[in-house]
Amino acid sequence: MKNLKKIKSDASFREFYRKKGKNTNSIIVLAKKEKFKNLIIYEAINRILNKNKILAPKLFKENYKKNYIEIQDFGDQTIFKILRKKKINKLFYFKKIINLMCKIQLIKSRNIINFRNKIYYIPKYNRKILINEANLFSKWYAAQNLKSSKKKTFPKEFDKVIKKLISKLQLKNDVFVHRDFHVSNLMLVRNEIGVIDSQDALIGNKAYDLASLIDDVRFKTSKSFKKKIYDYYLKKQKNLIKNKFKNDFEILSVLRNLKIIGIFTRLFLRDGKKKYIKLIPYTWELINMRIKENEIFFDLKSLLSQNFGKKLNEN
Repeated sequence: MKNLKKIKSDASFREFYRKKGKNTNSIIVLAKKEKFKNLIIYEAINRILNKNKILAPKLFKENYKKNYIEIQDFGDQTIFKILRKKKINKLFYFKKIINLMCKIQLIKSRNIINFRNKIYYIPKYNRKILINEANLFSKWYAAQNLKSSKKKTFPKEFDKVIKKLISKLQLKNDVFVHRDFHVSNLMLVRNEIGVIDSQDALIGNKAYDLASLIDDVRFKTSKSFKKKIYDYYLKKQKNLIKNKFKNDFEILSVLRNLKIIGIFTRLFLRDGKKKYIKLIPYTWELINMRIKENEIFFDLKSLLSQNFGKKLNEN
């Protein structure tokens, strides 16, 4: 169709097209693979967000049989793009984002009627999911970068260390977690921040989305700036047990970034998406920053140093 223009895709199996209309544009989301997650779950989560007065793309039309949905167009102004401009007040935007995150974490809705007229329940971010995610590091990155002699022993050792770390998490899984909450998935829409890419949302740990925002592998910030954002979040939270939260924040940041290294390697090897590989060195830097300051990571640091010492030391 003449009025459809393909736009930049993401790490998923989806394709996106901008549809030009007389009065307003819309986005066609096409998903031939993982259709249920990328169309039904995505739209269901957007419904929950909108129901709770969080700006997320609304559904205009669906054709599930033909693998697409048509949703509201938020334009091209990601917060990531805005923050890369010179002389921009980064702290102003990050405070707005934290305010939004706090609002999202107050969401009590756990289910919604989806466009197929069935109830969608948001699952819990349980221990098994966390373990499987972290093990993507072993499955993809370690398998590609370790010597043959270590390829058999490392996954077992890594799995053991990860399980021990996860057992040290202290907060409940009781808040809405976007799970990919960073500045590339936040849009500026008429001076309001809109949320996209929310199909992976789960009910999980309060520290997770803050970790994905502050220790974002796509957008570099200084250690002092990270602390400002972290402290601002703490100020907004009246009943937070700070030492427990810090414990979980650091564990989840490291687990998430190990997962990301695995996913980026998979995107390159399996899907031929090369652009993500260049983000891996900074991901190592973020992991190193967290594990070198907290003795809870002693076993993980030791294991990574033995097998990927160069990656840690060069950062």
